[in-house]
This record gives sequence, C-alpha cells and structure tokens, in this order.
Amino acid sequence: MACSSCSPGKDGKPGGCNSNGGCGSGGCNRLNTYDWLSTMEYEDPSAYGLLEVSFKQGASKEFFHNPPHVHAITGDMVVVDTGNGWNVGRVSLSGELVRLQMKKKKVKEDSIIKKVIRIANQRDLEKKAEVASDEKPIMVRARVIARKLGLKMKIGDVEVQTDRRKATFYYTADGRIDFRELIRQYAKDFRIKIEMRQIGARQESARIGGIGSCGRELCCSTWLSDFKSVSTAAARYQNLAINQSKLSGQCGRLKCCLNFELDSYMDALSHFPKGADKLKTEAGTTVLVKTDVFKQLMYYCYEKDRGRGKFYPLKVEKVKEILAMNRNDEMPLDLNIMAMNFEEVEPVGVEENLTGVIDLPPEKRRKSNRSRKNNRKKSGDHRGPKKDKPAGPKAEAKDKTDGDKPKNRNKNRGRGRRGPKPNNKSNDGNKGNNNNNDKK
Repeated sequence: MACSSCSPGKDGKPGGCNSNGGCGSGGCNRLNTYDWLSTMEYEDPSAYGLLEVSFKQGASKEFFHNPPHVHAITGDMVVVDTGNGWNVGRVSLSGELVRLQMKKKKVKEDSIIKKVIRIANQRDLEKKAEVASDEKPIMVRARVIARKLGLKMKIGDVEVQTDRRKATFYYTADGRIDFRELIRQYAKDFRIKIEMRQIGARQESARIGGIGSCGRELCCSTWLSDFKSVSTAAARYQNLAINQSKLSGQCGRLKCCLNFELDSYMDALSHFPKGADKLKTEAGTTVLVKTDVFKQLMYYCYEKDRGRGKFYPLKVEKVKEILAMNRNDEMPLDLNIMAMNFEEVEPVGVEENLTGVIDLPPEKRRKSNRSRKNNRKKSGDHRGPKKDKPAGPKAEAKDKTDGDKPKNRNKNRGRGRRGPKPNNKSNDGNKGNNNNNDKK
C-alpha cells in the first residue's frame, strides 16, 4: 500500500513505492483496474482499438482511440487530444478489457472521438509535474475568492490540464450556486479557461481519499465506482446501534459498507418468524430482547423480570412451535425448561450487554484513616476526652485571651450570681483600700 504523500517520480510514476504505479490496493492509482491480459506473453491478433486513460492518478478516466502508429499498452504515459488542447495521462486498460469496461459504464463506441497523439516524452512528464505542483496553490486561492463573494460552496479539488489551457474546479454545495461572478474572478486571476463541476459528498471523498475506520483506504477511492443509497434500515437489520458518529464515513454520509452484507442478513432473517415479539407461557408473558441472526437464536425474558431476570435463548424452530401453540390457546409450562433442552446454548444472564460487552459494577473504594482524620480536623469534630496539657506561662496566657471557651463561660456564670468580681486595676484599687480602712 502506498503512502498518502506519493509524489510523481521518474516518468510520472509514483515515487513512494516500488510497484511502478500499479498497486493492488489502488494507493498509487485511485480506482485502479488490474489488466491481467497485459501480463500474458502472447499477442492478441485482433486487438481492440480503444484505450482507457486515467488522469491525476485515477481521479478521472476517459476512453480514447489507439492509432496503429502509436500502439500504446497498459502502463504507458501518453499524450491525448482533449478537444481543447492536449493532456498527459496513463493508460490504465487496453485490449478486450476496455470493451467490458465500456459496457459496464454504458459507453457506446460511436460516441468516442478523441484519440491518443503519441507516447509522452521526458519534457511532457516534466511539464505534467510542474502543473501538478501548482494545483494546490490554485485551489487555496480559489477558496479564498469564493469566501469573499459569500458563496455557500466548497472547492474540493482542482484539475489543471497539462497545456494550462483549462482548469476544472470540483465543488460541493447544498443547492444551486450562481457562480457567474466567481468565474470572472477566476479567469481574471488564473488566466485560464474555467470549468465548474458540482459533485456529491461521496465523490468528493473519493477524489481526496483517506483511511477509513477499518484501517484500509476508502472503498470509494480505490474500487467503488457506483454509489447506492444507504439508509438506517440497513443498520437495524444488522443489529447495529443507531449511532450517527459511528455509522457515518468521512464524507458525512452513511457508510457504503453497510450495504455489503445486507443481502446475507436479509436472507438469514427470512427464516425468522413474524409477530414473535411476545410469547405466552403458564409462568407469564415473555418479551423478545434480541436476536442472533446467524446462530438462529432468539432471546426472551419475562415481563415481570425485565431488567433483572435471565435471558432464555430459543431456536427459531422452537419459537415457531410456541407461536403455533399460542394460536390454539395452548401455552408451554416454562421457557426455562425449553431452553435447557438445547445443550449447545445456555441461558444468558442479564448482565450481558446487547453488544456482547459485560458491564462490571463500579468498585467501591474504602477511605483511608488519613482522609478521615483530615476531615475531622477541617470540621472541628474531635472525638474522645481531651487530654490535659501541663500548665505553664503559655497556657495561662491562652486562658486569658480565650474568653469564649466553655470553661471560662462556667466561671463567668458562677461569678455573676455571687456578684461582680473586685477589680485590682489602678482606678478601682483606691476605692477598695478606702473601704477596707473604714471597716478597720
């Protein structure tokens, strides 16, 4: 697989790998087609006179006539006539496979007028590399102009012809865009013939490329050429969670791979009975919780135990028998007995998630003694008797300052009943002495 930073090397072939531009994964050439007839040693006496030529590493492909004096084969770099100048491309298919490709794309031979001029020389390849290096600055400048004009569109890709006579701008937009003023600005700045081509979100991701959530290159940029509509019903049939972020691709639409296995699921679901959401038993009514499509299993649980009971797996044939019994007003004794008849399947606990992942209960952590002590200190809650500290000058000073403690409050209450305590201050001291002298 080639890296995303493949740049044209010698002869216009990618320089990132040694596969000479023909990776099986399509990394060097998007929408690559393997020409297995070109690897044969014998020559075709009745060779087909048309070629498939790809431009910009497979971003676009067209059919051209192959003149006898050119005799280009698969892998050759050729100069082709575009009707408005000339361009350099790579022959992706030749011979009888071109006929099959044209039949697939519904292209008639009479509609093909353009032809191959000659095999590209070194100067043609150098000019092609120069033009390819200028495409990115042109795209950045084109986006700036579109934003200044206030157009609700996004320029996704730019393809400049090798002779610099024409540039094709591929854009995406939700509706129709009046880009007449935009074309005037582009023609004024780039001095080139402008062609605007609107594409969809899927086509844009196919031209840009990227890596999907599966770890491989995008299908639309490697081999997928026709895009079919994808709906959320395809995800429901496959028992997938309707999560928009997981079901969407890089284009912002639903993934095309949701349709790849849909036929297999539809074929397997055709054997499941209809109207089997509830089954009646003597022990109570059971409700269908989930289905395992390829194992042909249907999981039920009792309505009274929903969310905290067990799941009882039943084969499709057994479910059909119970439905036939319910139609005749007959009910089995218990689903537990019927589910235990299957040795290969055991009842599944309710702890198992629908996706197969078991959710463990949260682990309760015990607080350490340190944290408890710290909390007590912060709240001021001291448990146990307070130890008496040895008396000293510091303790006496502390007793004088702390007048709001319970010990000092008791003293004040007792003295209040007896009367005011005699003060020994300088002013009151004289009065006390005079009273004592009078008593004497």
